[in-house]
Amino acid sequence: MVYNKKNIFINRIIHYYVKWAVGKHFHELLLNNIEVDQDKSILLIANHFSFWDGLIIYCINEKLLKKKYHVMVQKETVHKLTYLKFSGAFSITKNSKDIIESLNYASELLNDPQNLVLIFPQGKLYSNYIDDVRFDKGVLRIMQKAQGKFQLIFASTFIQYFKHKKPTATVYLKKETENFTGKTIVELKEAYQQHYSRSKRLQTEFDI
Repeated sequence: MVYNKKNIFINRIIHYYVKWAVGKHFHELLLNNIEVDQDKSILLIANHFSFWDGLIIYCINEKLLKKKYHVMVQKETVHKLTYLKFSGAFSITKNSKDIIESLNYASELLNDPQNLVLIFPQGKLYSNYIDDVRFDKGVLRIMQKAQGKFQLIFASTFIQYFKHKKPTATVYLKKETENFTGKTIVELKEAYQQHYSRSKRLQTEFDI
């Protein structure tokens, strides 16, 4: 398993690079406001369709959520883009002994109210406009191990060009009233699916 690394100098460089890259690539980053409990960590579940997903959520965290950013990514991705471990990334490898270590590490991060942990439960990239979002079971194990010490937030991100040369990224956020600790993966998936489907409908009705 690859852990995220703390290096104040490199961390700051990555911080400004991410903000610059997102600002340069996108015409605008839109989001809705939600109330966040600063006394609890955040488990943020999001759809996964591009390289930009984690960087967009990083900027959302800077704008609104104000937590220490962590994101679970595939081990091969961390090896390919080594700078990711200096921007809060830690690795997971499916079908390996490391997977338990990665899931336990994510749940331990949620014990600290200053932390945000971003999970892409789809496990790999899918189209930005699929109808059904699949869920790997690992996210439920993280929630069970964290024992309700976190607040759960759903995020659905969509990209549109509209009339601009650069795309607009729109992030729809929803804070869940329960943390699904005693629920099944099917119930968690259904709750996220409702948010995703509603967000997608709003996005296709977007008037600009």
